[in-house]
Amino acid sequence: MKTSAADILDEYGPFPGIEQVAGVTFDGHHVWFASGDRLNALDPATGDIVRSHDVAAHAGTAFDGTHLFQLAEDRIQKIDPATGRVLSTIPAPDGGSGLAWAEGTLWLGQYSGRRIHQIDPDTGAVLRVIESDRMVTGVTWVDGELWHATWEGEESDVRHIDPATGEILERLKMPDGVGVSGLEADGADRFFCGGGNSGRVRAIRRPRRTA
Repeated sequence: MKTSAADILDEYGPFPGIEQVAGVTFDGHHVWFASGDRLNALDPATGDIVRSHDVAAHAGTAFDGTHLFQLAEDRIQKIDPATGRVLSTIPAPDGGSGLAWAEGTLWLGQYSGRRIHQIDPDTGAVLRVIESDRMVTGVTWVDGELWHATWEGEESDVRHIDPATGEILERLKMPDGVGVSGLEADGADRFFCGGGNSGRVRAIRRPRRTA
């Protein structure tokens, strides 16, 4: 396993009226992040919040190319990003934290359970479970790679794991006291990271494979 220090590229916030940043996702233009009772769209080019919806947004956030999915306590809400309207809900496993969309399914980090669930987005049925040795927060897929964040005490990291075995392949260690509450790749060179009670969103460098 390769371990290196996370390279923080940008930091956004804190934002007026927002004390917590939970889940994050990326729609190709904006970073959407959950802040308890609002879902916010951040322009990463300017650092400005350009849209907000009043909707329960307590943990992980995901985007399937058309709709947002938002963890709210014991349920996952499917949301119209233009209006903020909740279109449908499915049950979520207890202790849900991070959320990602890949391969036509949702991937949910379970914080205290230290695992990742693959979930049917229509029914909420758990299709597969991947175990972790630390508390899981954000989850993301990019270029066929599964990455997730961990946060325990004052230590947090971002891990590339084998989705079949859960083996840790690479680890990016955050500075002491800097936590990752949500995680999403931009499809290129960055991971966007929710900053929990710092009220911030951070961008860190995504390692790229070499031939």
